[in-house]
Amino acid sequence: MRSRSNSGVKLDNYARIVQQTILRYQNPVTGLLPASKEQPDAWVRDNVYSIISVWALSLAYRKNADRDEDKAKAYELEQSVVKLMRGLLQCIMRQLDKVERFKYSKSTMDCLHAKYNTCTCATVVGDTEWGHLQMDATSLFLLFLAQMTASGLHIVYTQDEVDVVQNLMFYIESAYKVADFGMWERGDKTNQGIPELNASSIGMAKAALEALDELNLFGAKGGPSSVVHALPDDIQHCQSILNSMLPRASTSKEVDAGVLAIISYPAFAVEDMELVNITKEEIISKLQGRYGCCRFLRDGHKTPKEDPSRLYYESAELKLFENIECEWPLFWTYLILDGIFINSPEQVQEYREALDGILIKQKDGIRLMPELYSVPPDRVDEEYVNPHSVERIPMGKCPLRWGQSLYILGNLLAEGFLAPGEIDPLNRRFSTIPKPDVVVQVSIVAENDEIKTLLLKNGIEVETVADIHPIRVQPSRVLSHIYARLGRNRRLGLTGRPYRRIGVLGTSKLYIIRNTIFTFTPQFIDHQQFYLALDNRMIVEMLRTDLSYLSSRWRMTGRPTVTFPVSQTMLTEDHTDLDPAVLATLKKLQDGYYGGARIQTGKLSEFLTTSCFAHLSFLDSGKPRSSSMGWSEDEEEESFFSEGTVHDIHIDDDSDDLAQYLDQLLATAVPQKGMRAEGRATGLSRFKAVASKTREMVSLVNKARELHIHDVHMYLPTKLFRSPQPSLNLKDSSGPENSQCPELVVTSESNLPRGADGSIDYTALAQLLKDTHSLQDQADILYILFKDKGMEWDTQLHDKDSTVRELLMELYEKAGDLRCWGLIRMISGMLRKKVEELDWACSDLLAHQKHLTVGLPPEPREKTITAPMPPDQLAKLIEQASENNITISILTQEIMVYLAMNIRTQPGLFSEMFRLRIGLIIQVMATELAQSLSCSGEEATESLMSLSPSELKNLLHHILSGKEFGVQKSVCSVEIGASPAISIHEVGHVGATKSERAGISKLKSDMKLTIPSPSIDIEHIEPTARAEMHRLQSMESFDGFISVAAVQDSRQGQWLRRRRLDGALNRVPVGFYQKVWNILQKCHGLSIEGFVLPSSTTREMTPGEIKFAVHVETVLNRVPQPEYRQLLVEAILVLTMLGDVEINSIGSIIHVEKIVHIANDMFYQDQKALNADENILERDPSTGICCLLYDTAPSGRFGTMTYLTKAVAAYVQDFLPSGTILTGSPSDHNWPHSLWIWHDELSRREREDEKNRRGGVLSEEQKKE
Repeated sequence: MRSRSNSGVKLDNYARIVQQTILRYQNPVTGLLPASKEQPDAWVRDNVYSIISVWALSLAYRKNADRDEDKAKAYELEQSVVKLMRGLLQCIMRQLDKVERFKYSKSTMDCLHAKYNTCTCATVVGDTEWGHLQMDATSLFLLFLAQMTASGLHIVYTQDEVDVVQNLMFYIESAYKVADFGMWERGDKTNQGIPELNASSIGMAKAALEALDELNLFGAKGGPSSVVHALPDDIQHCQSILNSMLPRASTSKEVDAGVLAIISYPAFAVEDMELVNITKEEIISKLQGRYGCCRFLRDGHKTPKEDPSRLYYESAELKLFENIECEWPLFWTYLILDGIFINSPEQVQEYREALDGILIKQKDGIRLMPELYSVPPDRVDEEYVNPHSVERIPMGKCPLRWGQSLYILGNLLAEGFLAPGEIDPLNRRFSTIPKPDVVVQVSIVAENDEIKTLLLKNGIEVETVADIHPIRVQPSRVLSHIYARLGRNRRLGLTGRPYRRIGVLGTSKLYIIRNTIFTFTPQFIDHQQFYLALDNRMIVEMLRTDLSYLSSRWRMTGRPTVTFPVSQTMLTEDHTDLDPAVLATLKKLQDGYYGGARIQTGKLSEFLTTSCFAHLSFLDSGKPRSSSMGWSEDEEEESFFSEGTVHDIHIDDDSDDLAQYLDQLLATAVPQKGMRAEGRATGLSRFKAVASKTREMVSLVNKARELHIHDVHMYLPTKLFRSPQPSLNLKDSSGPENSQCPELVVTSESNLPRGADGSIDYTALAQLLKDTHSLQDQADILYILFKDKGMEWDTQLHDKDSTVRELLMELYEKAGDLRCWGLIRMISGMLRKKVEELDWACSDLLAHQKHLTVGLPPEPREKTITAPMPPDQLAKLIEQASENNITISILTQEIMVYLAMNIRTQPGLFSEMFRLRIGLIIQVMATELAQSLSCSGEEATESLMSLSPSELKNLLHHILSGKEFGVQKSVCSVEIGASPAISIHEVGHVGATKSERAGISKLKSDMKLTIPSPSIDIEHIEPTARAEMHRLQSMESFDGFISVAAVQDSRQGQWLRRRRLDGALNRVPVGFYQKVWNILQKCHGLSIEGFVLPSSTTREMTPGEIKFAVHVETVLNRVPQPEYRQLLVEAILVLTMLGDVEINSIGSIIHVEKIVHIANDMFYQDQKALNADENILERDPSTGICCLLYDTAPSGRFGTMTYLTKAVAAYVQDFLPSGTILTGSPSDHNWPHSLWIWHDELSRREREDEKNRRGGVLSEEQKKE
């Protein structure tokens, strides 16, 4: 008999430990593990972590087998792993109704349970009796299901179970915007059952989605039908949100040791190594003690000060737990594993030795890991005074199986029984390795031969849709519907993926469906309901954004391929050439570099060998639950852009209903300009399709009601077979013959037709539509009818049914053709149109930890949005906050989408902003236009409404970035009723990147005349009262456009403007909120205009919490005037220097507004002493502040910081220790370093503005300053 090797003996010892601490408790029926004798239930997270050591041991036995018994032992251990994982799968399959509901509701009432009965797999507590929603637990199960399957284990047995796993992926794919209770089951750390967005949940979901994507759940023996799919855009959303959150763990936890699981083993979810190291350092420096790490700051769990009789904590009670939080040895096992994976033997040795000193040794020699170490009740005061000095006692479960399992795993790896790659077969550990530069492939496709010829005339060689056959081009919404088929299983009641937009990462792959290659156009091309895609400049701007996004976020094998269709709407008015903005973009694409991305243009056929492919095998024929899509093969000449259909329809009555729907969907084209889509299917086939769909629609609508799905039309094709609307023949104002007709003005009450009783004659008013040629007047008439008679009122125009709604739809199309943006927005508001991405934009902003407000301050008019909501509810809330002003409502939606676009590509613009106040942003936009155009507020609002979407986004970006910008207005003659075109441009290129400078120069060259002519100051141009925005007749000619000087010789209004912008955007200096927390420690509170920020806030919240920053912001936002709010911020900033002074208290409540008023009085007296004119010292009637103070630079002898410093010194001098003097100015040396930095930044910005004004030359005095 062969003797046992040393490694075999050691493995047998580990097998004994695993048997004694883990496997002996495994239920023989279900395979589940109970938490402990006192807690007999099976937690999902604990079960997965506990079985990892068993899996690792089986791998070690198989690798180091001395004899056949070792292989048998390995197989036995593997089957224990399979049994537990299948037990958890059974628990989940008993709750598939919850999986189905949660995909739509995201409600804590509809989620999977966190723990189950160990013996029966049944639930053990009610939906409301536990913090069940724990995305990280479900994600952890899926992650190890993927890893174990990749290692060779066979866990999933049937196709039904494959569909279950696919739907679980849909369950977790929105983790980046789902507030849950986190891995500690508490949510907010006050333990009051408040869910919050958790970095640990988002990271684990990202890891699970990446691990499962394109994985065959049947292993090497599986076919295409057992492959599961994840959408790359959902993965990237998780990555973006994770990067924006870390090192913070959630809103209420500035740091959490649980994040170790996502920055290292097992998730490896963070790709930025610098961020990984920062987060790890935060955890070690703030949470590590002598016995492990605290879970998070002020964690009261099992501390002597915790009241075990109640679950929740009082807010002020959290301060009691500071410095006595329990320490968990568990986290040292994560740091051991981290050291192994980053190849740091010193780290591994350090934490293994530390663990050996605190594990509890049994009589049989087995070392057990206790759950936690707590401060003895009689030594709490001692620990308060000297943290980490008291000997602690073990408490809780012993062993904590989760920690015991990771400890064994770490030993197996550290002692060489396993290599890191063996427990990470999917290679997640390489996530931080830098990726090579991405080359984005762009294929330009012409709608027809005419456009192809026009492009060729400009030196751009492209193909038409017909030329690229057999490759099919489809809009992205088709891909959304195709993915909605994924994971559908009628027997289990699973409807597949909810219909959601597919992002640019998803549309940049090529897809193989039924052995046919499909490419899908980007989402922004596919705006069916909203008007953003009518603006060609907006189209190319969104293309630039998408290309930049692809170059930085693409992680898949193969290159991204973007298919960009050039259609009739991208031509000039006379259809003789391409829109200049589109043409310039296409030429830049051919240069090989655009939007910060490396570009390769070419034909789709040339990209087949280098592109990223996805095989959507779930649509393949031959699968019992799939159906024949029925595309005919004689479609070579059909075009994606052709009127009506792309493909002829051949529907088999016996085929799957959803496949019939997809057939019909594929047969629906994007409408041509000014024309609604109309199918070409025969009457019989259309009737058969509608008849078969009716059964499906009834059942699906009923199902939607059962699931409480909001906005059902987003998910179900209720308007698929809508017949085209007849033209109502409203008169057009675009022809030259109409210019001689008199303009009919009906906006005045006296001009309205009236009946014998003096009331408005609505029938006669409707008949006026036949006689007026002005689109604005037609809109005014329809607005009156809409307000007084309603949408469905029949005007009897042209002796046929023509409701107000139908007339508005026709007018909307005409306004769209002419690019009359003010009218388009007005009509969109009346038609209650919603941006397709509205809820997505809102969710994206919220997921970046930004609260939103809509409407103007103060509350309750200003509504705050803190959690995602369905599109209908969101639109209704915006409407209420806009006080039923339809244009403000539609503009709010538009701004929300632009904010989401900016935060997606430039999150740095939003640093230190936690609440985005859209109402104030719109107000500031109008104010900026009023100041630049020297016009009234009403005229500025009309000008704002008349900006094209691209110019509006441009204006928003300039405001967010803090750059100086100017406004240019056309002075050429335009159509009656149309206001001159307005352009936004940057003043000076200081600090701009190369790509930004190129864009600025292009914008300026498009909008001004380059011939020598005197510069005209826009402040002396009278604005046209009418705000109808007419599209320029031709962008080829710039006659009539004159360069406008946007910067005058005076800097008057500069600092008022800057304070107004910063106040509206809630922009504060870096570290501001931490400084506020420090000052609250030394007073009873800060009072701001009667609203008190109490010092007790610091007893609940720590300085780095987002929750604290939002709380401070809420108090500041009670101040309606943004410029006054910003002066208060400056006053608080000066106050924070007191946090650096060695004093215990500076009195009771500090009234910040009093400090500002003291500073204001000092400033006023100094100005009076200098004989300043009384009219320039006029006071703001609402605040009493001298308007000149708002417009005063922070630095200098008369700067606001100088006066605020004096005011603070005067206000708090009585509370300061003797010898402390705070008088003086920023030049004095007793200013703290933090204030110096802010003061220097303000001074730098001031000098830079002066340099720009003087053409790049600073005076000698300014250089000295």
